[in-house]
Amino acid sequence: MQRQDFKKSNSTIKWVVITIILITTVIGGSFIGGTFYPNSWTVEKIEDEFHQKELSQVQMLGLTEPEFEYTDKATFLSATKKCVEYLNYTTDRMSRVPTSIIMSMAGIESGWGTSRFATEGNAIFGVRTWSLKTVPHMKALGNPDAPWGVRKYTTKCQSVKDMIRILNNHPAYEEFRIERERQIDKGKWDYRALMVRMNAWSTNPDYAEIILQAIVDNKLP
Repeated sequence: MQRQDFKKSNSTIKWVVITIILITTVIGGSFIGGTFYPNSWTVEKIEDEFHQKELSQVQMLGLTEPEFEYTDKATFLSATKKCVEYLNYTTDRMSRVPTSIIMSMAGIESGWGTSRFATEGNAIFGVRTWSLKTVPHMKALGNPDAPWGVRKYTTKCQSVKDMIRILNNHPAYEEFRIERERQIDKGKWDYRALMVRMNAWSTNPDYAEIILQAIVDNKLP
């Protein structure tokens, strides 16, 4: 009787072990398959969760907009980079603009932070506004009667933030956004392909080449 009970017990244990092995194999296979061959839904879900964690960290750590202080081209580039890195914490991954492009554009547009618009109005990119009665702005010295002005900002980092907002929302940059999404999915930036889709930013037909050359000259990543 005891021997029969032992056999039953031993048999039960075997089935439990076999069941555990099967479950572990299935879970393990799913894990490996999900790790090395993740589907797009899983990737997007993980990225969304990661971004939410980034936002939570910003709030928890009490991170604030960095000071935009500089004395020359090198420190201007460094200040711009710190601002972009801060903004990226609160910007969805699909809405980010390559840091090197922003740094180069900021330098070219503002004379590396020395332009009147940059020093007096924190306007690094010379964004225009036609809402002269409601939006703080500056007039160009050579065109004071123009129906537009250059938008002023409380800080230079806010100017960078507005530049990113424009690229993410203005219909003139729809092709840029499409190309950016393609490159994000591919996992590699192609600055030239992005810049040629940003021609609306300047009337200079060589603008894209100027920005790309500035990236090379200043050894931006």
